[in-house]
Amino acid sequence: IHILKNADYNKLTRYITANINETNLGILFALYTGLRIGEICALQWENIDFKTRVIHIKSTVSRINNNGKTEYILDVPKTKSSIRDIPIPKKLLAILKDSFAKRKSEFVISQADSFVIPRTFEYRYHKLLNELKIESINFHSLRHTFATNCISNGMDVKSLSEILGHANTNTTLQIYVHPSMEIKRRQIDKVIQ
Repeated sequence: IHILKNADYNKLTRYITANINETNLGILFALYTGLRIGEICALQWENIDFKTRVIHIKSTVSRINNNGKTEYILDVPKTKSSIRDIPIPKKLLAILKDSFAKRKSEFVISQADSFVIPRTFEYRYHKLLNELKIESINFHSLRHTFATNCISNGMDVKSLSEILGHANTNTTLQIYVHPSMEIKRRQIDKVIQ
C-alpha cells in the first residue's frame, strides 16, 4: 500500500488549492476526508451542510453489468457504516463555499447534469500527477495517505474508523494505517521520558 510522500503531498495540495476545478476538488476530498472515489463522484451539493460543516455520505457510483453492457448507477453504499457524516475540515470549507457559488451541476465534481464516472475521474487524477511530475500512485492511495496523516497527527482510531466508514477499528488499523519510523520514534519518545 502506497501513500504520497510528504514532498509530493505538499506539491499536490499547493497546486490544487491554487487551481481549483472539479477534478482538483475531488482530489482534495480524498486527501482531506478520505472519501472513496465512488463516494466523491456521487457527492451532491445537497449532501454538504455548510452551517454545521458536515458532509453526508449517502451514495456511491457503482458499476453494474446490464445484459453484458457496463453501466454506472448512483447507488447506496455497500455497508451500513459507509453511510456516515464527516466533518468538513476548515481548510476545505472556504474552497467548498467558493465552488458552490460557481457550481454548474448538482454533483460536486461535475459540470454536467450527471455524475463523473470513477474511471474518468481517475484518468484525470493520473494526468495531473504526470503534469506535476509526481509519482503515479493509485487514487485509493490518497485514502491511505489521509488515514496515515490522521494517525500521525494524533487522531484517535475510533474517530478515524467512523470517518472512513469502517465497521470496526481493526480494519482501519490493519489496512490503512502505516506508521513510519519517524512516527514510531515520536511515540516511543513520548512513553520513555
